[in-house]
Amino acid sequence: MPETSGSTGRTPETHVIDFRAAEQLLNARDPRGAVKLLDSVIAAHPENTAARLLRARAFFAAAQLRPAELEFTIVLEREPDNAFAHFALARTFERRGESEQAKRHFRLAAALDPNPQYLKAAQFDA
Repeated sequence: MPETSGSTGRTPETHVIDFRAAEQLLNARDPRGAVKLLDSVIAAHPENTAARLLRARAFFAAAQLRPAELEFTIVLEREPDNAFAHFALARTFERRGESEQAKRHFRLAAALDPNPQYLKAAQFDA
């Protein structure tokens, strides 16, 4: 019998399935459903940066900006060179009207990755 995480009967394979299903839910515009699936994945694997980044994206899509900020920040503490996380955190600050914080992270994203979307948002020429 496979070893499970906790008393819920969840296995590492189940967590992978939940992660993939959460990706699909987010793509299908059901961010709250994605968050629900990811909660158990992150409870079992709090160190999993990919799951945290996906949950941050789901929180953002659900307009839950404080939880999104927290998750993006955790990702950046672990991966300070993650350009996408800087960009997404900047978008989070932008939606909350915190333009100086947004500008800082847009510029960090563009400095880490010359993606045209990041460069445009950074407004280096402004």
